[in-house]
Amino acid sequence: MKFNNKVIIFILGILFLVFIAACSTSPAPPAAPEQVIRYNIGAEPATLDPALSSGMVEQTVANALLEGLVRLDKDGHPSPGVAESWEISPDGKTYTFKLRECFWSNGEPLTADDFVYSWLRLLSPETASPYAYQLFYLVNGREYYAGEVKDPASVGVRAEGKDRLVVNLKAPVPYFLALTAFPALFPVPESMVSRDPEGWTLAPGKFAGNGPFKLAAWEHNKQIILEKNEHYWDRENVRLEKLVITLVSDSHTELAMFENDQIDIAETPPYREIERLAQSGQLKVSPDLSNEYYMFNTKVKPFNQVLVRKALSLAIDREALVTNLTKGGERAAYAFVPPGVEGPAPGHDYRSLGEKLIEGFNPAEAKRLLAEAGYPEGRGFPVIELLLDDNQNHKAVAEAITGMWREHLGIESKIVEQEYRVYLNTMFARDYQVARVGWIADYNDPMTFLDMWVTGNDNNLADWENAEYDRLIGSAAGSGDRAARSELMFEAEKILMDELPVVPIYYYTNPYLEKERVKGVIHPSFAILAEFKWAYVE
Repeated sequence: MKFNNKVIIFILGILFLVFIAACSTSPAPPAAPEQVIRYNIGAEPATLDPALSSGMVEQTVANALLEGLVRLDKDGHPSPGVAESWEISPDGKTYTFKLRECFWSNGEPLTADDFVYSWLRLLSPETASPYAYQLFYLVNGREYYAGEVKDPASVGVRAEGKDRLVVNLKAPVPYFLALTAFPALFPVPESMVSRDPEGWTLAPGKFAGNGPFKLAAWEHNKQIILEKNEHYWDRENVRLEKLVITLVSDSHTELAMFENDQIDIAETPPYREIERLAQSGQLKVSPDLSNEYYMFNTKVKPFNQVLVRKALSLAIDREALVTNLTKGGERAAYAFVPPGVEGPAPGHDYRSLGEKLIEGFNPAEAKRLLAEAGYPEGRGFPVIELLLDDNQNHKAVAEAITGMWREHLGIESKIVEQEYRVYLNTMFARDYQVARVGWIADYNDPMTFLDMWVTGNDNNLADWENAEYDRLIGSAAGSGDRAARSELMFEAEKILMDELPVVPIYYYTNPYLEKERVKGVIHPSFAILAEFKWAYVE
């Protein structure tokens, strides 16, 4: 029996249509994710000028927009940035950087002269940078800042052509290479700064950077939008197309935004939610070389008395704070420099020289010292005005500490909350009594926590003075012997903790929230909050 050809053709046609239909209903491959990360940094940056920035908010944004001679890699070590290579002289005092071909985000070339201009600008008294002292290591750096040397050519930084930068130091500085990755030492575009010295950072059309991202928009007090910089030298390794930085300071609002998928990364989960977030597996914690401390205006009575400062310190139960309130793995602090900072030798913790330089919670001794200072049971002591920024976590700690002062010393306090930028201005104007401050290492060395308290330093907002402290820090800064300089700094830290112009509260960790689809974001233990150069969305 033979099949009818027409029937066979008909059947084959039906089978073909069924096959096509089956193929058409199979799932399409997933679309590539949009390379956008929404990151809440928590506050409006006070400035985008790296020479004027003093906080991690500003420095984190600057790190995305700009790049120094080196960039810290994923492990926190100096790696080539604008400088593709460098040579260090045998005596450790001369650095010669070979610069790669680089451009500003507006397409203009970046040369060694840009670094000379930017570093001299940082040292200029007219700039009034709080970080000018980071270049006092240069030959004639301090003298140029003080006006004792007028000729900029006498300062230890010069360009040799467009692609060679030569730096001369007064003495070897073990961390100098890493310091060139710190935002204060980033280059800035001379053409734009000179054209509009006051407003060059305020709008995308006026600002040019040389980092992985460029400034696309800034809606003040709402958000900053960064986009991939097509002129960045390493743009092939930048996968993120856009970084949306939201400026929400309230930690409870931030948490709600994270849980409602409005942001991908939250930097400051509320202390009172830490336990729940940890139990749910959402909380991530990274190490942090930083501390929380309370700073006294030592020119204001009664905080000019060491006895008063010690009494207030002894009335603080630090262990209770980290156990019952912060709950993020923080450690009570009984010295100023946190654990984890490199000390006498590579791999040796500076805190191994001594972990406890102040006495802990001792309300009886606190009462005795306060009475000796002239305020028995707190009688006659003025209401303390405690300054802090408008961060709910900081307020929670402040409420706990002021409650301890009331309970153990009979002292009343008034918490003064200010918007972040106003808070900074208030401290720099010395218009405060006691202020809550957090400090994170600019580089991995004890000096980043200690040289700021030298007399006259722009970051010495306590206006504290001690000649022996100044001498010890100066000797350490001029020493190339790692063990000797650690001992000098430790002796200086003991003086700082004996006089207590600043009272350490606890050493930070870095608790944060991050969506699982976000990859490659680095949360360094020092200098900045987050590094986005290698970030992407999976």
